[in-house]
Amino acid sequence: MANTILIVGAGEAGGQSAIVLRQSGFDGRVVIVGDETYVPYERPPLSKAYLAGEAPLEKMFLRAPEFYDTQKIELMLGRRISAIDRGARTARFDNGDSLAFDKLVLATGGRVRTLSCPGATLPGVHYLRTIADVAAYRERLAAGARIAIVGGGYIGLEVAAVATKRGCAVTVLEALPLVLNRVVAPEVSRFYMDVHRGAGVAIHTETAVTAFTGTSRVEHVICGNSRFPADLVIVGIGIVPNVELAKDAGLAVDNGIVVDEFTRTSDPDIYAVGDCTNHPSPSVGGRLRLESVHNALAQGKAAALHIVGKAEAYNEVPWFWSDQYDLKLQMTGISKPGDTVVIRGSMADRKFSACYLRDGRLVAVNAINMAKDFIQSKKLIAARSVVDPLRLADASVPLKDLAPVA
Repeated sequence: MANTILIVGAGEAGGQSAIVLRQSGFDGRVVIVGDETYVPYERPPLSKAYLAGEAPLEKMFLRAPEFYDTQKIELMLGRRISAIDRGARTARFDNGDSLAFDKLVLATGGRVRTLSCPGATLPGVHYLRTIADVAAYRERLAAGARIAIVGGGYIGLEVAAVATKRGCAVTVLEALPLVLNRVVAPEVSRFYMDVHRGAGVAIHTETAVTAFTGTSRVEHVICGNSRFPADLVIVGIGIVPNVELAKDAGLAVDNGIVVDEFTRTSDPDIYAVGDCTNHPSPSVGGRLRLESVHNALAQGKAAALHIVGKAEAYNEVPWFWSDQYDLKLQMTGISKPGDTVVIRGSMADRKFSACYLRDGRLVAVNAINMAKDFIQSKKLIAARSVVDPLRLADASVPLKDLAPVA
């Protein structure tokens, strides 16, 4: 068995790998290197409870700091690996130091996609990816503050909900025709736009940012001929997977670090887990890269189990969630444009599911305040079940009772 496991990345995927290694009986050296100064923590609360000031920092930690000492997991925080020498089985730090390993787990995650338009570096233009990001502006979300949010995806809308509840004047600027445009059906997109507008959020779609202006800090967001005042700007336009370390080491990279069902890369001694990976998904019927907490934790576990000789293939239906106001959106599967959408439940009552059929098969579900649909949909999607659309539309029929159509 390997003696030294090096984990590059101290996020949820990297932290989970280390935790499962110890839980599975690995007694060799485990080292986590992370460029942030915090122990591994959960990112979802950053745009929700932590941003709102409702969750203390320590509640976001995967494990308390002392856990890593008691489990003899070495944390090298505030450090960065700059290169991997696969032949020598060493990793080089950016200060020139090196560390030998027997097995390597790349949990490098992703970085925010940034804007490069004029004024994009003005003070007051921020992003949301780390604790430090949120700490830099959380206290500025005060009653009366004018907050401009660039991007109408999950992050942007979650921030909008928090800021609105704190009394801010919120404007969302989305370049595409609808918010959540890439991930949900138009019916769901319009529902969320109505909810946010009803809460007082100004949403402008098909509105691309061309510049930011201000003297000592940002004062306006410019979108073509339109001008929006802003005391604070938060940009949420997605992430870019951190694959450079893997690519420079000669590993296969294609919209993420290419891995198999056990999270092994093209080098059998190197694994990759989390947002940075491109992995096979039988339930989806192809390969994909997921930005998902569940994926990060499950892949972190899969890597650790394979390393200790207890291999379990990662083969689970993708799932995600988003909290906005009193709405809990829980999603299973991956939908695509052109899927048939069946609505069950009541949009007016803010309790419904959008179910996606492709060639008659249930491939995804967006459940809004419909926890049972969310839970029960996983099995049907995993089985690639063909279902009766009429029965599917009847919310009185539990999803678990939808017998597959022969």
